[in-house]
Amino acid sequence: MSATFVALSFLLGCKTLNKKLIILIFILCLLFVGCSSQGLTKYQAEFLNLFDTVTQIVGYDESEESFKEKVQFIHDDLDVYHKLYDIYNDYEGINNIKTINDNAGIKPVKVDKKIIDLLVLSKKMYEETNGYVNIAFGSVLNIWHDYREKSIDDTENAQIPPMDMLEEASKHTDISKLIIDEENQTVYLEDEKMRLDVGAIAKGYAVQRVADSAKERGFKSVLLNVGGNVCSIGPKPDNKKWNVGLQNPKMDNKKPYIYKILLENESLVSSGNYQRYFTVDGVNYHHIINKDTLMPSNYFDAVSVICEDSGLADVLSTAIYNLPYEEGLKLVSKYENVEAIWIFEDESVKLTENFKDYIADKVK
Repeated sequence: MSATFVALSFLLGCKTLNKKLIILIFILCLLFVGCSSQGLTKYQAEFLNLFDTVTQIVGYDESEESFKEKVQFIHDDLDVYHKLYDIYNDYEGINNIKTINDNAGIKPVKVDKKIIDLLVLSKKMYEETNGYVNIAFGSVLNIWHDYREKSIDDTENAQIPPMDMLEEASKHTDISKLIIDEENQTVYLEDEKMRLDVGAIAKGYAVQRVADSAKERGFKSVLLNVGGNVCSIGPKPDNKKWNVGLQNPKMDNKKPYIYKILLENESLVSSGNYQRYFTVDGVNYHHIINKDTLMPSNYFDAVSVICEDSGLADVLSTAIYNLPYEEGLKLVSKYENVEAIWIFEDESVKLTENFKDYIADKVK
């Protein structure tokens, strides 16, 4: 085996200049893997313009050009979902989730089937999680989002939302008032103050659909990481599983990873209190809001879910983060081939019975 390390770059996209691809993708390394007859090289690409997060793609390919084509396909496919599921921005010629919210109490909106499919699944997952994943919770989440943004911009005047404001908004979260007409492909919010927020499912769902499309196109050895939603396509060319670090939520800890996780055609999705948060009077307030308290959940520092479907992993990671451990374990146990880990504030962990089968080794 031989290895040559180089630094390469090519243009791949951002939100300006007519959405043309202008974010630099850094190919961080170039190295041969397996026997020389395979002629495969490892590449890594990264861009910043989708789902308001960092997307990383690692793959093995015969040439740089071939890998670029695969990255372009994945980027463009993800971009479609990004625009459709966006709740903050308008796009010319596209009716998206924001369009539905803007027309709450006014009229049904004709939308792409990709939105219909997501919303139908979301209603199903609302029932299966006993309401702990509710895409109709946007009126409450919007308030927290606005206070978080203002507090980050002006830390000296940081505040949390008043409870009476949150309680009033929570009156407009009845998912039964989300009317989906699959035949006519329209969506209508009967409550004019209701707002959809698909953040608990959209990214994972989109990643899985894109991974499925990539497999259909013959992609055999690719790892996607969209803001912590990790999805593996096949094994590596040597038939070994992908090795993914499970992040330590204690960001200041010298140990960056709790475990190294092995994946093959599976996804790892995490929810935690360590990334999107703001601080008021020395207390951190993160973005995962519990429907019962209307406040950030505080049972754990983080939870992670492993299963074959990234969308399901996304939903379940949010749901069990919002539930006491015993109730979360009961929920996860309803699904076949789903494993989970709970990381507590004191750094202790609890695992489902077969989670240990995915652990490569314990990080020292």
